[in-house]
Amino acid sequence: MTPFRILAAIALLTVGVSATHAQSPPDSLSPLQIALACAPPPATSSGTPAGKLRVIGAQDSSPRSLFGQSDLLVISGGTEKGMQLGQQFFLRRRSSFGTAAGDRAPRLIRTAGWLRIVAANDVTAIATVEYGCDGILVGDYLEPFVVPVVPAGADRADTSGELDFTSLGRVLAGDEERLGGGTGEYMLIDRGEDQGVSPGARFAVYRDLRVGGLPLSAIGEVTVVSTGPTMAVVRINQARDAVQSGDWVVPRR
Repeated sequence: MTPFRILAAIALLTVGVSATHAQSPPDSLSPLQIALACAPPPATSSGTPAGKLRVIGAQDSSPRSLFGQSDLLVISGGTEKGMQLGQQFFLRRRSSFGTAAGDRAPRLIRTAGWLRIVAANDVTAIATVEYGCDGILVGDYLEPFVVPVVPAGADRADTSGELDFTSLGRVLAGDEERLGGGTGEYMLIDRGEDQGVSPGARFAVYRDLRVGGLPLSAIGEVTVVSTGPTMAVVRINQARDAVQSGDWVVPRR
């Protein structure tokens, strides 16, 4: 689209934004739902998925590439791409810290926040940022927003049940591919729906201290809050040390 067409589209949307924005308060989410919505999804990405609409800028007095809560963002598609007033979308991007330009290796996905469409014409939409989990960038892509369903007991440690050491998994990483996490934080494990894992499942975390003669050391307790085919997001509910990438997870039956 030419700069002239973009400017024309934004001008046509301005009146609709001022009216709709005032009538669209954010949905009420609990603190636990907000934390879960901001957690990384149980998936990886090799780049911006094909066909996804993206943030191309903001309705502002000067160009910017970093945005936050309540900003009005310009989206790269309008009604011709299915945009409708009131729709909500997650804003996401592939984690890229430490990657070289052009690197297409699978990486974890960062949730930057979510937005609501407040105006649209055939080629462009404008959305207000309803919640920012992190800084929102030009190029962040849209995925349909789904209100998180928090499994019962997801915020407390439950050590009941027998440990099944025949079905071990591993801790992968946390948000932004951090290698450790503490109580109340979220990390990903390499067990998902294909291995029979579902939200609410509980795992104990153990660590191999790599000292001859010493058994695995108990580190903490986690609960699964969302799942994908091969990965799951867990909430750390108890930890006597930081849960680290490479730690073992042991299901409680």
